[in-house]
Amino acid sequence: MMDGSWGMFGGWGFFWVLLLIGIIVLAVSVASGNGGTQTGGQQDRAQEELRKQYARGELSDEEFEKRRRKL
Repeated sequence: MMDGSWGMFGGWGFFWVLLLIGIIVLAVSVASGNGGTQTGGQQDRAQEELRKQYARGELSDEEFEKRRRKL
């Protein structure tokens, strides 16, 4: 009965299980709409606010560029 194989989880069986888990994780990430990033929305809002301040004349060109680079 012991022929040296690991059963279903030996060799390629283990690979396919890991691949299936990876696909499920990727699908859940894409379906949730965040694509795996949590700070993307916050950064977009910060840049939008920075642009608004610049458009209102509250920031100089140099200050705008300095803050934009930090973001």
